[in-house]
Amino acid sequence: MSSDSDEEPIETTTEENPKSTKVSTVEKELELPKFEKGIADKIVEKFGTRIKVAFVKPDRVRINVSRDDVKEVASFLRDVLNFDHAESVSGVDYPQDKEIEVVYHLGSYTDSSLSRQILVLATRAQREENPIPGNDATKLPSLREIFYSVEFHEREIFEMFGVYFQGHPDNRRLLLPEDWADLPPLRKDFAIKGR
Repeated sequence: MSSDSDEEPIETTTEENPKSTKVSTVEKELELPKFEKGIADKIVEKFGTRIKVAFVKPDRVRINVSRDDVKEVASFLRDVLNFDHAESVSGVDYPQDKEIEVVYHLGSYTDSSLSRQILVLATRAQREENPIPGNDATKLPSLREIFYSVEFHEREIFEMFGVYFQGHPDNRRLLLPEDWADLPPLRKDFAIKGR
């Protein structure tokens, strides 16, 4: 068993300083961008263990949150931290976990200090093996009333992954025919017929 002080230092060199410099692993791991760390700290201060900070990088912070807390966290991000719109929304299929993740990439038009920042807000829904989109357990609360810009993104996630957004004003299909009877086409187990 070793403590942090027992860790082997990492030797680094740069073009400016070709001599080897020893930097401890702990110091290397703790070098987080201050502005982004400040954003993450405010979210942790408000929600504690209800959220998980997945990463803090230059211009990027990712927050994972449960489906039950996603609306409250999104409201806080908009009202307190000034992330006022969703730039994109994407889905990720995790069949091994029996979950589908929905990832919101949030930005700000109104706060110039956030002009380069993207806050990633991710949540997961239960994944049905034999989906009946809208009539099974693959559901999440819609963020449409918080971020107007998610209206079409959530519709696309609904038809391509089968995630029904509760509270969305228009959960119709966007690209596929209304009578589509196959698996949602962006799930990993979808097979193109005839190939």
